[in-house]
Amino acid sequence: MLSFTARRMKPEPGVQHPMQRILDVLSQKADKGTLKIHAPDGKVLSVGHGQPEAAVRVTDLSAFLRALMSPGLRIGESYMAGEWEPLDGDLMAVLRVGMGLTRGLPTPGGKLGKRIKKRWKRLRAGLREFNTLRSSRRNVAHHYDLDHGLYAAFLDTGLFYSCAYFREPDMSLEQAQQAKCAHIAAKLDLRPGARVLDIGCGWGGLAMHIAEHHTGVHVTGITLSVEQLAIAQQRVRDRGLEDRIELRLEDYRDTPGSFDAIVSVGMFEHVGRPQFQTFFDRVKALLKPDGTALIHTIGRAKPRGVTNPWLAKYIFPGGYIPSASEVLSAIEPSKLLVSDMEVWRLHYAYTLAEWNRRFQLQREPFRERLGERFCRMWEFYLQTSEASFRWGNMVVFHFQLVREQTRLPLTRDYLYAPDGAAAGQSQSRVS
Repeated sequence: MLSFTARRMKPEPGVQHPMQRILDVLSQKADKGTLKIHAPDGKVLSVGHGQPEAAVRVTDLSAFLRALMSPGLRIGESYMAGEWEPLDGDLMAVLRVGMGLTRGLPTPGGKLGKRIKKRWKRLRAGLREFNTLRSSRRNVAHHYDLDHGLYAAFLDTGLFYSCAYFREPDMSLEQAQQAKCAHIAAKLDLRPGARVLDIGCGWGGLAMHIAEHHTGVHVTGITLSVEQLAIAQQRVRDRGLEDRIELRLEDYRDTPGSFDAIVSVGMFEHVGRPQFQTFFDRVKALLKPDGTALIHTIGRAKPRGVTNPWLAKYIFPGGYIPSASEVLSAIEPSKLLVSDMEVWRLHYAYTLAEWNRRFQLQREPFRERLGERFCRMWEFYLQTSEASFRWGNMVVFHFQLVREQTRLPLTRDYLYAPDGAAAGQSQSRVS
């Protein structure tokens, strides 16, 4: 346990700062970047080696060192508390270096300690991810029932709170979100009169896009957020879509009926590993024999891991970002067939960068209403998420699922019709 204080850390003239000696020990295998630390006494210390470089100004050296020893949780909490700042205001530069450093910092106890710590983290994560009907609603309310003005300030005008699809490099956020909807609808291969289930419908944007662009299609959207539901229902009424869209406060485990298509965008991350099999069993039960499903989820490009503890505590309690192998191993027992799988790499990084830009434009009003600590939490969330997609192992997966091998065309050509027509307009099938 580190118990030194800032007073005891004050160096004698001409003598190496005692904290630098500690940082040198920590830096022995940290060669993916260098972090310059500007101390309250004017000294400049460093941790790590190589490029890239970034700099921070700290108010308490000992507190910052303790944060480095447990970066997953403490670095974010330390930032929320105002104990450190990017020297030039560039938080992303610090996060880029930080992501490289954490992979090289030693784990107390060596290799054995690392293995024990990893197993303990997985055990605790499994318990946190055991999402009952009641805890699922509580977890959703923690994040999605916040001040609606916050979301309206940084999201696009359609209120899409998930990864956009930048089909063209110069697309606006609004255009990229609509491109995402069109791409997903194409993968559902909707035919006139289809009944669609949207699991985790948010503020209703995808449901409205589908209803407005596909003849005779009816969408049932379900959510666990009371605030989102009320706003989504009003948006549906404002657009005169009540006869084509029904939105309900409902858990997917309680949904009755059968559907020609099932879509879930940005919801699977909240399911939790203990419920993965249940989720896909429900998709199978709700999907008609000739139906199509599309699961859009953030995923890991590497093997399974654990949810970042800061993110689990402050942003998404009960959530988990799966690897592709974890999702596939849950799909296979359900007897659903994976007809296609697509990986989006930097699309979410671009989305998050634009969200943060828009949030920063409105930061002062939110600081006055919600406080500086909240604003620091929110910008840390947006920018660490962006960093994870730029330099970490986060991607977005599209799992397209069917019950019958002959449900869809043999190639992806139907997704990219030259006239931009929806896939459902083409009835090409495997015979």
